[in-house]
Amino acid sequence: MQNVKLYNGVEMPMEGFGVFQVPENECKEVVLNAIRIGYRLIDTASSYKNEEAVGAAIRAAEKEGIAKRNELFIATKAYIQEMGYENLKEAFLRSLQKLGLDYLDLYLIHMPLGDYYGAWRAIEELYKEGKIRAIGVCNFDAARLMDLCYNAEIKPMVNQIERHPHYQRHEELAIMDKLGVQPQGWAPFAEGLKGMFTEPILQGIAAKHGKTVAQVILRWNVQQGVIIIPKSVHKNRMEENLGIWDYSLDEEDMAQISSLDKGTPSMLDCTKPSEVDRLYNYLNNPVLTSLS
Repeated sequence: MQNVKLYNGVEMPMEGFGVFQVPENECKEVVLNAIRIGYRLIDTASSYKNEEAVGAAIRAAEKEGIAKRNELFIATKAYIQEMGYENLKEAFLRSLQKLGLDYLDLYLIHMPLGDYYGAWRAIEELYKEGKIRAIGVCNFDAARLMDLCYNAEIKPMVNQIERHPHYQRHEELAIMDKLGVQPQGWAPFAEGLKGMFTEPILQGIAAKHGKTVAQVILRWNVQQGVIIIPKSVHKNRMEENLGIWDYSLDEEDMAQISSLDKGTPSMLDCTKPSEVDRLYNYLNNPVLTSLS
C-alpha cells in the first residue's frame, strides 16, 4: 500500500474502502473486516445513511487492537440538502456525532449543486479550526473546480470523481494536477455497466499478469496517481482488490486500456436535467443513475 501527500502535507492512502450502498445493518461488520484485511482509508457520506455503523466499526477495530484512530483515514461527505454556510456547519456536527469522532481526516462536498460556495466557507473555517485534516469536493467538472479554486481562500485538496476505463478524463486530470488537487476515483468498475468486466482487452491484460480484471482496473488508476475506493461486502473480493501492489502495468498495457475510453460517464452527469432531478430526489428515492 502506498500513500500520497496532499498539497497541505497530509498523507492519504492510495487505496481505500467505500461503503456506498452497504446497508446499515451490515456495515459495521463489513468495515471491520475491511480494516482487519488492511484497509485504512474508509469513505462514507451522510447520504449513504451508514455513518453510525462506520463509527462502530472504527471503535471495534480500536478495541481489537487492529488499528488506532490515528492510523485510519476517515472521509465523509455533505449532500446537496446540507449546502449553505449554516447547513454545512450543522451537517458536519451530525456526521461527527454519528461517526463518534472528534475530527475528520477528509470532509467533502458531495455534489456541485446547491449553495456549495456558502458550504465551502464553512468547511474552510472548520479546517482552520483543526476539526478537519483535509478538505475537498466530489463530482466537480474542470470548469466548476477551476472556478472554486480561483475564488476560495483554501483550495480543495481532493476531487472525487467517476473514473474508470470507459470514462478516463485525462484532460480533467491534467487540470487537477495543475491546480494541485488530488484526484480520487469512485466506481472504478462502473458497477460492471457496459460490459466492463468482459472487455477483451482487460481480460487479456489480466491473463498476462495472472491478475483479475478488477485488479487491472485498480492498478491502472493508481499508476496514474488516482486514489481508488473499491467496494465489496465479500472478504475474498476485499482481499483481491488490495492485491494490486505487487505488480505494474507496462506501457503497452496502458496504451491498450486508453483505447477503451468512451468519453462519457456511465453513472453520473450533473449537466443533464434528468440527473439533476435524480440527485435532488436521491434521499427519498435512491436511484443509482438515469443514464442509459
